[in-house]
Amino acid sequence: MKEFLSQNDVEFVYLDITDSMLNLKKFLKHRDTRAEFEEIRKAGRVGLPCVMINKGEEFLFEQNEIEALIKK
Repeated sequence: MKEFLSQNDVEFVYLDITDSMLNLKKFLKHRDTRAEFEEIRKAGRVGLPCVMINKGEEFLFEQNEIEALIKK
């Protein structure tokens, strides 16, 4: 995902949830409460990788979703 974003000149901040407890807690708060993650939670998956847009305005999980956004 990082490579794709870089190759397409998309500005992003990369956060590794294993770097700190704070990063993990921030991710889990979104993952455990947001509707976008409902199917992921039901399937017992984590929900990574994902792209969060504008501090949680939207979450994207698939590269084709990101490609569609870039083309706009």
